[in-house]
Amino acid sequence: MATLTNRIFSHIAKDIDFLKDMLVVFLKDGRKIEIPLDYFPTLRDASPKQRKNWRLIGGGIGIHWEDLDEDISVENLLH
Repeated sequence: MATLTNRIFSHIAKDIDFLKDMLVVFLKDGRKIEIPLDYFPTLRDASPKQRKNWRLIGGGIGIHWEDLDEDISVENLLH
């Protein structure tokens, strides 16, 4: 069970940012994930204001954009 616990805690976001055409997710364990916005058409087509209106959900296991009704799982970004 310890392996599962370690795996869950290693998939926790602490912050995000956007580059011109990338979503950047910073994890609590120090890793940084960069994903092309083309993978997320809703985010790609959103205004800067809509992109900035996000919050971490589930203690950091996901990211939610209220204005866009968009949710992204951190674990799915790693696969």
